[in-house]
Amino acid sequence: MSRGAGARLVALTRKETRQLLRDPSSLAIGILLPILLILIFGFGLSLDVKNAPLAVVMEDSSPTAMQAVSGLQLTPYLSPVLLGSMKEAEVLLDAHKVDGIVRVPSDFASRLGEGRARIQVLVNGADAAKASIILRYATAALAQNAVRQGDLDGVAAGAPNASGIGAVTIDERLWFNSANTSTWYLVPGLIVLIMTLVGAFLTALVMAREWERGTLEALFVTPVRPVEILLAKIIPYFGIGMLGLALCLLASKFLFHVPMVGSLVVLVFSSMLYLIVAVAVGLVISSVTRNQFLASQVALISSFLPSLMLSGFLFDLRNVPTVVRIVGQALPATYYMELIRSLFLAGNIWPMVARNCAILLVYAVGLLSVARFVTRKRLD
Repeated sequence: MSRGAGARLVALTRKETRQLLRDPSSLAIGILLPILLILIFGFGLSLDVKNAPLAVVMEDSSPTAMQAVSGLQLTPYLSPVLLGSMKEAEVLLDAHKVDGIVRVPSDFASRLGEGRARIQVLVNGADAAKASIILRYATAALAQNAVRQGDLDGVAAGAPNASGIGAVTIDERLWFNSANTSTWYLVPGLIVLIMTLVGAFLTALVMAREWERGTLEALFVTPVRPVEILLAKIIPYFGIGMLGLALCLLASKFLFHVPMVGSLVVLVFSSMLYLIVAVAVGLVISSVTRNQFLASQVALISSFLPSLMLSGFLFDLRNVPTVVRIVGQALPATYYMELIRSLFLAGNIWPMVARNCAILLVYAVGLLSVARFVTRKRLD
């Protein structure tokens, strides 16, 4: 780059930075909105089920029956309520005051001696995902008590217990999420949303506003080159995006206590790559639309919403239809999402890091080339 081009780039960058700092709406989107998203998603959004109310209908009130459901009291995920009749439980279930019913029949104790005892578990299936979790928790709590009781009764004589596993101790461990909380899963993904919001949405909105006001056309009649204009636009919003990344990292460390297992250097480098991709998307959108309202809608539909719904932020893409999975795999946010979650929770998985960083680099180069071409085309 020649000395004149460098001086022009510095002057343009200073102008863009001052313009950004004097614009309250841009600062609100770039700084305040990420803070709000961190607080809302971090504290308000959870995929966990805790203290789910369950109606426990004890048609058999014998000590044996009470012992059979005692495991429900020992788990923090369930909140059992003892009732005397099935009718009462059904009323509470219909009123959504309980999420399920555990029914112990009147002949439970007698059938237990014959090896034919049954406990009925009914769960409100309106929310299929929640119902599946509650059913799994309730079944596990009942099964643990059956195993414990079977060990006490049958191990001394060498007999198997009710589950057929005898005196077997199962050591359970969760890898990569030892706290067993969805917060550790959601907070790293929140960084992807904030980087997309600042990079694509804010850049598209501000650039389109300059197209509307005619300030870009005023620059076009000067010796400034299109690539210098693009670089001057990218640098300030790149800085705002990195500030958003810093806020997310601080929140994940001190507010939500998410562990950082992988390399911070790799995380920052990959975040820089993705931020360049997001800013390039915003530049392309603004150059094509040239209208603030239209640019904001296009940026929302084409970048932020897909990053929220189709990148793996809320659910695994392997569980969606093939067409949706193909669309999700075409998004750069999908690869950044996988990369950042692995760096936070699993560590430096170098083959995956290299592959995803290479994909983000290809997206960055391709989208910047498109942005330069569109801007140059407008100049012509």
